Amino acid sequence: MTLSMLGKSTFQVEVTNIDQFGFWILFQEKEYFLPYTDFPWFKNAKIDDIFNVQLSSPDHLYWPSLDIDLSLESLTHPELYPLTYK
Repeated sequence: MTLSMLGKSTFQVEVTNIDQFGFWILFQEKEYFLPYTDFPWFKNAKIDDIFNVQLSSPDHLYWPSLDIDLSLESLTHPELYPLTYK
């Protein structure tokens, strides 16, 4: 017996894995790694809160229980978004 995929995922954005270094997000067939060193807001978050991610606009992700929103640009180029207050 073999299993086959009958259709595409109905999730617009999905957390696919979490470990001690960060977590992975799948969006539009591309996977992004969010390391806690670059995204420290998630380091002490509950697993359920990390999995509760929504697409708030075509290029923004939102975690309502954590009140965190991120642009996809910040996932692809975190070096352009320093975490320092000026």
